[in-house]
Amino acid sequence: MRNINILVAEDETNIRDGLIDALESEGYGAYGAADGDAAITVFNQNKVDLVLLDIMMPGTNGYDVCKLIREKNAEVPIIMLTAKGEEADKVVGLKLGADDYVTKPFGIPELMARISAALRRSRMHLGTKTPKKKEGLPGRFKFGEADIDTLQYQSRCGDVLFDLTPRELKLIEKFYRNPTRVLTREELLNDVWGIGYVGTTRTLDQHVAQLRKKIELQAGKPTTIVTVHGAGYKYLKR
Repeated sequence: MRNINILVAEDETNIRDGLIDALESEGYGAYGAADGDAAITVFNQNKVDLVLLDIMMPGTNGYDVCKLIREKNAEVPIIMLTAKGEEADKVVGLKLGADDYVTKPFGIPELMARISAALRRSRMHLGTKTPKKKEGLPGRFKFGEADIDTLQYQSRCGDVLFDLTPRELKLIEKFYRNPTRVLTREELLNDVWGIGYVGTTRTLDQHVAQLRKKIELQAGKPTTIVTVHGAGYKYLKR
């Protein structure tokens, strides 16, 4: 294994130290940060391949850390750690650019599997930097009610300009290439998250819900990416 470094941003000492020990026993390098400000400093000063990010930290919280990391690096995987288990926490994290989330208490084997899957997916993006046009897609194109700019990773819907995460753009690409075809949740997870992804389809549903806010004039009444109950989603090309 090449030297892969993981940042553990967690204010609870026992959890942080336990995660660092577990990661190092698996052959990873690990940095620890006890609060959000320290996490940003460590990230900026070191080569970090993945971030484990607690939401509730003193000072700069996990949401703000996630946002700051995404402004600097669009590709590094971020897995949010949340003790609340509340839907709103997860949605906010995904909206800010997190790739996955794990609810405390969690098992080390499950977390290691998620880390491994996230790192495998990130290798597809190694060597790419934003802005860069998403290969195989037009630089600009119409997607439902939105104008997509693949160079700037942006969507304009109505009068509002949104930033798109790399995963949101991959979802758009998958739908764009398969108009009117029902895409099952399993197919979308395999193609966008990777075959090794061990999370649930709820992660996909939350990403789609956030994407709709950036491409639909009325996210609550979608006309571009529609739900096919019991199956998955379908892109209605205009």
